[in-house]
Amino acid sequence: MRLLFTRRLSRGQLVAFDCLAGAGVVIGFAPAAADSAVPGWAKVAVPLGLGLPLAVRRLWPRSVFCVVLGIALVAVVLQMMRAPYLAPAYALYAVAISEHGRRAPLPPLPVAVPLVAVMAALALTSPWWGTAFDDALFGLVVLGVAWTAGLVVGERRAHTAETAERLARESVIEERLRIARELHDVVAHSMGLIAVKAGVANHVMRTRPQEAHDALRVIETASREALVEMRHLLGVLRTDPAELGPAPGVEGLPQLADRATQAGVAVELDVRGATGLPQGVELSVYRIVQEALTNVVKHAAPARCRVEVEADGRQVRIEVTDDGPGRRTSPAQTAGHGLIGMRERVMMYGGAFEAGPAPGTGFRVLARLPYEAAS
Repeated sequence: MRLLFTRRLSRGQLVAFDCLAGAGVVIGFAPAAADSAVPGWAKVAVPLGLGLPLAVRRLWPRSVFCVVLGIALVAVVLQMMRAPYLAPAYALYAVAISEHGRRAPLPPLPVAVPLVAVMAALALTSPWWGTAFDDALFGLVVLGVAWTAGLVVGERRAHTAETAERLARESVIEERLRIARELHDVVAHSMGLIAVKAGVANHVMRTRPQEAHDALRVIETASREALVEMRHLLGVLRTDPAELGPAPGVEGLPQLADRATQAGVAVELDVRGATGLPQGVELSVYRIVQEALTNVVKHAAPARCRVEVEADGRQVRIEVTDDGPGRRTSPAQTAGHGLIGMRERVMMYGGAFEAGPAPGTGFRVLARLPYEAAS
């Protein structure tokens, strides 16, 4: 029941609701118009004019409000019906919602609330209760209530959208910082290895030239790998101490699969050609599979999952599919930001990333990371 009221309706469903509301206005005002002393065409045109435009109030809110308000005033002047202002109030609500972020032509919320209260008091205590003047005054009250409600809802929606956008931006920044720290570790390791081997080569150059040659070959390989990683380093400074221990890689994927299996996800792991990858790419492969399996455990368990990792010397392809429910909660609505993190990690290497419902059933994550093999 909670999901029924918190889930936002689609635009098509909202338009269908407006069509039903317009039909209700036509049906509701038709008997009163039929009993009035006006020409026959007016008995048909006025109810239709009050109801039919409401079906498109979300597309042209201002135009619909002006049309419906004009027809309502005609109905009041011809004394065809009472309370025709309900239709323009319904249209004015859509106008008020569309006003968030712009200067409203009518009083804002702090002014609208006391204005509506004063109008309501005048309408209830008016000596002309039941007269045309009293109907007009009460109509202004209803329009004021509709305008105020629309402003409140519009401001709340704008605030919700801004909050979601801010959380998404913060999650991207946090993930980029984490990626930069990990790449910093990879490059620092390569530079340390180069420094050690350079010292060895300098020390044994004359006495053991073969050992010096081997050291120079290690320096060449390590420097090439470091240059590849530094091209992807985004210039973000690390801000916290490094975690001790080697960076995880492809060899750690079986442990990830085992942990996911213990959590209720039967994982089928298929790794092909993923040897000799640059350390940063290998770390990214591990993190992408880790995040994808975490999402499967959180949103689909118990389920079956297949993890494919395939490298061909130019790019590594990671695909994670499951047979659970295909829908995933958007990152802005959760504490975790796994999909955003995976996308940022792939984009950093100039790769391609896809995530969404798989054909038939389940969810699919596909990433391609290009890399330069060390020569």
